Amino acid sequence: MDQLDRKILRHLRLEGRISNSDLAAQVGLSASACHRRVGLLEARGIIRGYTAIVASAEESGIIAIVRITLEKQTEAYLNRFEDAVREHPEIEECFLMTGGADYILRASAPSAAAYEEIHKMILSRLPGVARIHSSIALRSVLDYTKPVRARRLS
Repeated sequence: MDQLDRKILRHLRLEGRISNSDLAAQVGLSASACHRRVGLLEARGIIRGYTAIVASAEESGIIAIVRITLEKQTEAYLNRFEDAVREHPEIEECFLMTGGADYILRASAPSAAAYEEIHKMILSRLPGVARIHSSIALRSVLDYTKPVRARRLS
C-alpha cells in the first residue's frame, strides 16, 4: 500500500459515497486509475465494505465509555458475557481488552437519567460482571464516522 492508496482510504473514510470521479480529482489520479486502485483495495480486503451510519442518541445526548471486569476470565464466562451483550442494541460497541478491564463498551443515551437506566437494567445484569466503571464523554475530538467536508486532506 502506497501514499496514493492511503489518500484514497482517508477520503473514503470521510465520505464513503464520494463519486469515483470526485475521489480521483481529490487524490490526483485519472478516474480509471482511481477505480482500479479502489477495486484492488477491495479485493485485498483492505476495504471490507461500505455502510450507513445511523444517527443515535449520541447526536444530542451522552456517550458512555464503560470498562467491565468479569468475575472470571474463563472461556465460558467470556462467551456468556459476549452473547448477552449482543442482545442489547443500547450497547453500540464492545471490545475484548488486555490490561485493567476485560471489556470496554460504548453506549449512548439521550440523558444521564436514561444512561442510569441502561446501567441499572442492562449493564449491572450482564452475566459474570464483577465491576463496572463508566466515564461520560464531554465531546468528540475525532470521529471518522461523520463527514468532514471542510477538512483538507491533500
